[in-house]
Amino acid sequence: MGATLGFGVDIGGSGIKGGLVDLDAGKLHGERLRIPTPDPSKPDAVADVVKQIVDEFGWSGTVGVTLPAVIKRGIAHTAANIDKSWLGTDAAALFAERLGLGGEDVVVLNDADAAGIAEINYGSPQDREGVVVLLTFGTGIGSALFRDGKLVPNTEFGHVEVDGHDAETRAAASVKEENDLSWHEWAKRVTRYVRSLEDLIWPDLIIVGGGVSKKADKWLPLLELRTKVVAAELRNDAGIVGAAVAARQGHHG
Repeated sequence: MGATLGFGVDIGGSGIKGGLVDLDAGKLHGERLRIPTPDPSKPDAVADVVKQIVDEFGWSGTVGVTLPAVIKRGIAHTAANIDKSWLGTDAAALFAERLGLGGEDVVVLNDADAAGIAEINYGSPQDREGVVVLLTFGTGIGSALFRDGKLVPNTEFGHVEVDGHDAETRAAASVKEENDLSWHEWAKRVTRYVRSLEDLIWPDLIIVGGGVSKKADKWLPLLELRTKVVAAELRNDAGIVGAAVAARQGHHG
């Protein structure tokens, strides 16, 4: 029996990554291809790169694509770390047209939602029970909310206001780097942020992702929270994997 394959493309502020996904195992099937995000990252230029990546693999089936944006029925309503000309763009129609696919063959969703879908589908089985929130700490803070394994799309918990600040401007991983904060200093900020989130949604489990999750042992023990917190298991390929799963399931944002 061959693996059930899907295809995912993860569009970020600095790079666009794509590849074949083994949907049975929840991991990449072979190598992924990464191409720097065009500057400026306008819709047409980005769509050209998505086509380049899909063509490179000779893939002709359904495709899942993530964007760092709120996506409703395929349309981008925000633009975080991508060109503002994405606002109001029917991303699903744009990619389908560029790839020569039918509208139902391309699914576009928020990048953190895609990472969450991968984690919920292939991470620990306990991740599927109750109210679970995935927080990705990177340039900003992305979030994905699940109830008993079902996604509530387009949460923007990175923009919760804490102490008069947009949370991600104080507690994103990029802020730790820019301000040369120690793990202790940064963990204090993350604690302050996540406590305010705990009081809003009372989650049963918090999963932390993003590049900084690779060093979870340095900062997770420093957090002072009432909710159990675990590191994401799928790391950097979660967006590609989740996009492919969403495409198979036909989930539009």
